[in-house]
Amino acid sequence: MRAIVYAEKGPSSVLRLVERPVPEPGPGQVRVRLVRAGVNPTDWKARAGTASDLEFAEVTPGQDGAGIVDALGAGVAGLRPGDPVWLFLAQHGSPHGTAAEYSVLDRRRVALLPSSLPDALDLGACLGVPAITAHRALTSGAHASRLGPGTLTGQVVLVHGGAGAVGNAAIQLAAWSGAMVCATVSSAEKGALATAAGAHHVVNYRDQDAAAAIRGLASAGVDLIVEVSPAVNNDLDLAVARGGATIAFYANNGGDAFRVDIRKAFALNLRYQGLLLYTLDPDLLAAAAQDVSAAVAAGALRAGEKAGLPLHRYPLEETAAAHDAVERGAVGKVLIDVAPAG
Repeated sequence: MRAIVYAEKGPSSVLRLVERPVPEPGPGQVRVRLVRAGVNPTDWKARAGTASDLEFAEVTPGQDGAGIVDALGAGVAGLRPGDPVWLFLAQHGSPHGTAAEYSVLDRRRVALLPSSLPDALDLGACLGVPAITAHRALTSGAHASRLGPGTLTGQVVLVHGGAGAVGNAAIQLAAWSGAMVCATVSSAEKGALATAAGAHHVVNYRDQDAAAAIRGLASAGVDLIVEVSPAVNNDLDLAVARGGATIAFYANNGGDAFRVDIRKAFALNLRYQGLLLYTLDPDLLAAAAQDVSAAVAAGALRAGEKAGLPLHRYPLEETAAAHDAVERGAVGKVLIDVAPAG
């Protein structure tokens, strides 16, 4: 099979296209023939990182993807060869990521896709890290433990970075669950994407007073904040948070630390909830995968320009360029076309 690998950490030039044997699934594992792979910031950061040695002699990158079940290991239930599936955390703890024609992974990291869904494999490759991160952010604190129609009815959700992949998923999932969704963006173009995703209100923080605008939309304050830049936005978040609100943060864009006005935070009974998928309880991962799959089946999670998530495609042999595009901040979702969908 063709696979992208790296045997040392560094710039995208360490990525090589090679031929490798097709891996065999062990007990509890599934082998998937990849059609699409999604690229996330975590992929290039793991490849570029210098803090630790490689866990394996060589690694195929890629946590997310979609394809067709090819073979099942002993003890695997609920799947059959030929099933379309989406994958998450494929390369976590494994050398077999999704930038390859085949990957083997734990059954718990494989979820079914509706076979009748148009462009199901494109959408499937866009899920994984963004959708599960968004799910966990929306179920943090004293809100819902699961998501579905009505579970966030009456809640006001503020999504920072509404044109990003996680922001896009958070908007779609929150709207599906009944919340009033407000998104912050940095340009009119990104505002159009957040609106296409389903945001009820969009605030361009570059050309208006964001706190005043958000308070104008939600005078009682915001119940839940999905935060990508806590070091930049903490003052804004404190200004718009409702009593008992949760600020769920999943990234450190704009800075690694921030000061908290302790009195203001405890007066609001505020909860700061950090989240990282790689250390998330397996039960929470399973719940997220179930709810994300339900949202896909309901047509509530979509991808593409009309859903506010433009797709940028690269062939497998140009995976390095795909990594570079994500590192440069491509707006939308970068996909690797591993193989034809047919």
